Amino acid sequence: MKTVNSLSGGKTSSYIAANYPADYNVFALVRIEDTKCTFPDKEIRKRVEDKIKKPFIATAEMDTIIYTMFDLEQYIGKEIHWVSGPTFEEVIAHPSNNVLPSTLRRYCTAQMKVAPIFDWWLKTIAKPSIFNIGFRANEQRRAKSVLERTVNGLLEQKHITGKSKNGRNKWSTTSWQRPEFPLIKDRIYKDTIENFWSDKPVRFAQLNNCVGCFHRNEVLLKKMWDEEPKKMQWFANQEKGRKYKNDTFKMDNNITYEKIKQWKPQIELSFDDFSECDSGYCGL
Repeated sequence: MKTVNSLSGGKTSSYIAANYPADYNVFALVRIEDTKCTFPDKEIRKRVEDKIKKPFIATAEMDTIIYTMFDLEQYIGKEIHWVSGPTFEEVIAHPSNNVLPSTLRRYCTAQMKVAPIFDWWLKTIAKPSIFNIGFRANEQRRAKSVLERTVNGLLEQKHITGKSKNGRNKWSTTSWQRPEFPLIKDRIYKDTIENFWSDKPVRFAQLNNCVGCFHRNEVLLKKMWDEEPKKMQWFANQEKGRKYKNDTFKMDNNITYEKIKQWKPQIELSFDDFSECDSGYCGL
């Protein structure tokens, strides 16, 4: 089997890329179309477009993640394959999605992370492959959750394979990846990873994943308003004028992102005041 390192842009998956060489390294970029959030370096934007073969205006994550991936590619001395599906706006507007993504409907991960990586795999490998996933030794519950979704040890992906005579999509289910967790196997914890990157020439964002991720608690989202006001405004704008009641990222009209913006914390908080349980993740 071919091996693939699935990269998120964080220190943990980057540690895997640096210490567990694979046949391929792949990273899925989440894009948004808001020009107010435009990535500031025009030359780097062009490099990203060359990577993904699509227009790039901005990412829903912290901008530093773009530098992370270019730095990491230089550091490991091996190509990182970038993929990107529809923009976040296109995903939300798709008729099949009806409501905003939330903890109960995490279609954003499926459509902007998993599906683009699957499409790349189908064009590049097209045979069941080992995917190294960046779960650490203390994240065995997350690993167990992934393994429970496998069939005969492989994750399956439903995808369109063509059109029928009446114009409807034809769907197939393909077994494609065998998830493995090398950091759990080798008992690698966060301190080892932090120490490893402390003197390496790779820049990392304070947090990765989308700045307005609905998995994040409200106090952290308020902190993100302070750090990333333009991108948090993009998330707030998506909640406005929705068709259904409580169609918000938190599924509660009393906890909209605009309301979180107005909160006044009792004390000044830093990112060090939050644990990874607060910060959310894409479920990869």
